Amino acid sequence: MEPTPSADSIVVDNYPAAQRSLRIAFVTETYPPEVNGVAMTLARIVEGLHRRNHDVQLIRPRQDASDAAERSVRFHEVLMRGLPIPRYPNLRMGVPSKKALVQLWSLNRPDVVHIATEGALGWSALQAALHLKLPVCSDFRTNFHAYSRHYGIGWLYKPIMAYLRKFHNRTQCTMVPTEALKRDLEAGGFKQLTVVSRGVDTQQFSPSRRSAALRTEWGVADDDLVVVYVGRIAPEKNLAALTAAFEAIAQQQPRARLVVVGSGPQQAELQARWPQAIFAGQRKGEDLAAHYASGDLFLFPSLTETFGNVTTEAMASGLPVVAFNYAAAAQLIRSGENGLLVPMDDQAAFVRAALSLADQAALRRQMGAAACQTASELDWSAIVARFEGVLDSVMHRATVPSSLGAGLLAKASKKRPAV
Repeated sequence: MEPTPSADSIVVDNYPAAQRSLRIAFVTETYPPEVNGVAMTLARIVEGLHRRNHDVQLIRPRQDASDAAERSVRFHEVLMRGLPIPRYPNLRMGVPSKKALVQLWSLNRPDVVHIATEGALGWSALQAALHLKLPVCSDFRTNFHAYSRHYGIGWLYKPIMAYLRKFHNRTQCTMVPTEALKRDLEAGGFKQLTVVSRGVDTQQFSPSRRSAALRTEWGVADDDLVVVYVGRIAPEKNLAALTAAFEAIAQQQPRARLVVVGSGPQQAELQARWPQAIFAGQRKGEDLAAHYASGDLFLFPSLTETFGNVTTEAMASGLPVVAFNYAAAAQLIRSGENGLLVPMDDQAAFVRAALSLADQAALRRQMGAAACQTASELDWSAIVARFEGVLDSVMHRATVPSSLGAGLLAKASKKRPAV
């Protein structure tokens, strides 16, 4: 098993930049095979940057004892020590690692550092980048401040927001996925924000993935209604609205079936409450795509998203979506055409919207087709190109002259140990 890099000793491979490419250090505390929207999005961006001829150094926590760093031409991983996240043992969080990162980037100085998450590893990366005067930018991808209200620690809202504001305002640019979130953060004192949206893989998520065999496995007939929810089974996802909506549907359509894809701390509680529901667990790839496309209606009750990738995945799969009017839903759903939007935190309106579509099969199919058309315009290549442009802008706006960076790199190269 490959040893985990430590603050005292770290072996660094040289990753020479290709001509006219950037040397990008990409820091994240979540990445596949972890299953969440942030991890999936980051993987798409990293893969896209690599395909566009950039040298990518991916720095993340080691996920388990068998996890090994991947290395290939213009790409390599550096695995740092990580700890399990309370209540989410399958996810890892980084630990303070400034000294190790300073050593790593002194030996192999990147053109730009991008920090995707704000945990201990992200904070260490920020401190190391500032220490070395490296251009640095960040992502705002998870509403940790909003989550605090769903775990009985609402009193931490202001301290968490203060930390996030301090973190992001020390970077030269923070990327956010929607204009609405940009406005909200600006009102909260966040600076130097720019919008970089998210895409969806329409080859993977498609109505063509609908599976009669899977519906048979679920015990539903062709004309039975299947309501789908994909996401964490956790308090921050506002599952009370999902419960209320499906229970109202089931009263009118006893053969309706709820399919829940995902896992989380509330799973046992919901399984006890909905013994007839299908709890499919975490799904990936074509299997996940089949679970979307084999449904008829997608309900998304969350009020804590920065974007909500499941919205675009459901739309690409040909499902009409009922959601609250914010994040990706507000950006992409034209209510009444390709889905239904309801006012923020209005559970009664959410239930009414779900009931209205549950009763109208022809309208569901019409909206689902329109949703699929909307999703077809969300090309990942355009998103990656936009991301690349922001990195390039951050690098060229940096206060450190490129000649100084080159001089430091040359000096570091002379000290680089043989590997």
